[in-house]
Amino acid sequence: MSSPAQPASTPDTGPRPVPDTTEGTLAIGVDIGGTKILAGVVDRGGRIVAQTRRETPADDPSKTQDTIADAVRELTSSYSVVGIGLGAAGFVDERRSTVMFAPNLAWRDERLRESLEERLGLPVVVENDANAAAWAEVRFGAARGETDVVILTIGTGIGGGIVLDGELYRGRYGVAAEVGHLNIVPDGRRCGCGLQGCWEQYGSGRALVQEAQEQATVSPSMARELLRLAGGRAEDITGHMVTAAARSGDVAALQCFDELGKWLGRGMAQLAAVLDPGMFVIAGGVSEAGEMLRAPVEAILRKNLTGRGHRPTAQVRIAELGNEAGLVGAADLAQQH
Repeated sequence: MSSPAQPASTPDTGPRPVPDTTEGTLAIGVDIGGTKILAGVVDRGGRIVAQTRRETPADDPSKTQDTIADAVRELTSSYSVVGIGLGAAGFVDERRSTVMFAPNLAWRDERLRESLEERLGLPVVVENDANAAAWAEVRFGAARGETDVVILTIGTGIGGGIVLDGELYRGRYGVAAEVGHLNIVPDGRRCGCGLQGCWEQYGSGRALVQEAQEQATVSPSMARELLRLAGGRAEDITGHMVTAAARSGDVAALQCFDELGKWLGRGMAQLAAVLDPGMFVIAGGVSEAGEMLRAPVEAILRKNLTGRGHRPTAQVRIAELGNEAGLVGAADLAQQH
């Protein structure tokens, strides 16, 4: 946390306060997840000046709002801010005001902006968390300078954010970019959304772990490092273990990333046919694999791109801002509101 400005002094006049040069340049971003609430003061350059964290009382919508307000008040006790941006995992209406549905927060038609503006006396913008993270990567991260970008957040599922002509694309009702639920395998694996064959059932961090556990069970000799990291129990393999094993040259782990890259590249080729972005950015927990993931994804994207060889191909990059992207993006959106 930055220290408050200290009084300056001269021999002639004695102590006098230094002007607050940050006034009007700071906003608070809040990343609201199913387990934690991360709030931070962010300047216009996307730098986090101070932050605080709370556990999310996810089963009680009212207490969740109380916790958000408490975190914001802690920060505003030390910093003057122009507004608050909230990144929430769920469907946010086109007015960026109401969370219509948040499966991990028990929010249903939660009028978040109105309620928190009343409590806190500051302007509030509500945004989908993946949109907020995407905006941060475009403004300050891997996609700086790009105007047409698709950001894919690869974690338990696949989240998405779309920037077209330099603006976040939210759709008519505010719920665009739910790309994880593209139907990529007709009548395929059942998804938590109620459909079958959704992209995230094949191209997510969960899918990576499932593939690794299966490989370790069927071909343990190819998964020696994976099994060593998991204490010999295939069912205990985690995503971090798959990445670590792949870096050590574990054959099964490397094949898992090839498989994940195949599914991601195929889906990205479909998005490219519709949106024609200049860049895809891979974010989320799985992105820590870096080039082990990026390279196979790009190869499959190029192979499946419609009209390949006769059109430019979107770049594929790994996100730069990590877990703080949602907070930074939400704060920047509040600055612009």
